[in-house]
Amino acid sequence: MLIKRLVAPYFNTNCWVLATGVGSECFIVDPGIAEPDFVPQIATVIRESNLKPVAVLITHGHLDHTFSLFPLSQSEGIATCYVHSEDRELLANPEVGMGPQGRALLKELAPNKKWAEPDRVIELSDGIDFQVAGINLKAIHAPGHTRGSTMFMVNGIDLLSGDVLFKGAIGRSDLPTSNPEDMTKSLKEKVLSLDDSIRVLPGHGDETSIGAERVNNPYLQGLL
Repeated sequence: MLIKRLVAPYFNTNCWVLATGVGSECFIVDPGIAEPDFVPQIATVIRESNLKPVAVLITHGHLDHTFSLFPLSQSEGIATCYVHSEDRELLANPEVGMGPQGRALLKELAPNKKWAEPDRVIELSDGIDFQVAGINLKAIHAPGHTRGSTMFMVNGIDLLSGDVLFKGAIGRSDLPTSNPEDMTKSLKEKVLSLDDSIRVLPGHGDETSIGAERVNNPYLQGLL
């Protein structure tokens, strides 16, 4: 299994590239913000391991996770994007999910940028099992940070947690499409129900594990 992490310069968002190995198909998770976009950095990783990108997975629709989605799809010929149905609208209309800081940054970075979806968008719902690039995935809908926030279980052993769970922290729940009650429910029912052995590949920061967060994450302590 090949898992590569790239960190976008804005908001230090993790972009993940996953494949079964060198020279195989791959998918990209959450291509974030760079100027003019994050495509060259992603393309370098793809070329270094002789990978063939076939899809992009979006954990949620915030711009720091989707900024480079459309240019990446055009540059690398990636027709397919997976996103939860509740966050699909943010792909072409990112301002819906932004607070004042985000709108100001958007105006500064891309005042005339036109937002668009890739050619093929596959809408996900909770519990769907699917396969991309020879890797088994399960969509775990975990709203709270956004309405459509989704974690992806990878081959039953790794969790792409997006902005639901970080090392020692959790995602914000005070943004336009956030909901703190939903976040609490997601943490209780979708995160704490997972096995301690599962490795967590978050949307920001270093990797961790469910077991480590169960013991050390202050935001989970009151929910145990």
